[in-house]
Amino acid sequence: MRHFLNLSDAGGDAIAAMLADAIDRKAARAGWPKGKPDADAPLAGHVLAMIFEKNSTRTRASFDIAIRQLGGSAMVMDAGSMQLGRGETIADTARVLSRYADAIMIRTDDHAKVEDMAAHASVPVINGLTDLSHPCQIVADLLTLVEHGKALPGLELAWLGDGNNVLSSLIEAAGLFGFHIRAGCPQGYEPDPGFVEAARARGVRIDLFCDAREAAAGADVVVTDTWVSMGQAHAHNKLAAMAPFQVDERLMEEAKADALFLHCLPAHRGEEVVDAVIDGPQSRVWDEAENRVHAQKSVLLWALGHL
Repeated sequence: MRHFLNLSDAGGDAIAAMLADAIDRKAARAGWPKGKPDADAPLAGHVLAMIFEKNSTRTRASFDIAIRQLGGSAMVMDAGSMQLGRGETIADTARVLSRYADAIMIRTDDHAKVEDMAAHASVPVINGLTDLSHPCQIVADLLTLVEHGKALPGLELAWLGDGNNVLSSLIEAAGLFGFHIRAGCPQGYEPDPGFVEAARARGVRIDLFCDAREAAAGADVVVTDTWVSMGQAHAHNKLAAMAPFQVDERLMEEAKADALFLHCLPAHRGEEVVDAVIDGPQSRVWDEAENRVHAQKSVLLWALGHL
């Protein structure tokens, strides 16, 4: 069973195959209506069940369009309107949905819930985001970098802000593809040490800085994310700690002249990034958002044994 709970579940070779497939499929349908299936419709007749315990724009919309473009269809369920929201177990939900759908995607808080779903499902389970990691986002990020001419091995990626789930998955990707992370995070908001140690064991540099400009120096790409994730408490104190890590024009000047800017969105403009950067010539955030569709098509194909 091919579950996609973290990037390492697939491994570097499989993710490279996903990226190649995504590039080919994206090019093949250029100019087509968004809902038109790909010419080969490889997942015709397949159903993707999607469970959301957290709000979503890009994950919900991109997975829905992804399965449609592959020829399949989606069931979209909010946990609050399911029996899951009234005490039915993850395990029982997994067993039932496995009888209705060919794959399950879940977006939730505790990563243990995704693991529990995978342990009891008889179809592939895909992590659409947990508090621990966000692997689908990182496949889209890697696709965006490759599309824009950035070779992954040896790449210098600067992260500014919270050492959150997105950074954890970027660090995991660094270990798989041989690029280096320069993480600028305030004290107390460093990335998950388990991901850092695993990547370093693969021979890549994961450098941690308490100074934003040191982190950005010489970077090929600068990445940030919202400082306060859904449901987090003590937002005021966190925002104060994060303020020196805002990505503005001066910070981008520390990176290489041809550096790109990425942000997985939603953006809180004026907090983690200023308008001049996210709307500026180095930003690739809208390509990055679109690439959620193309990346997740390839994740689905891999999970269902087509890659």
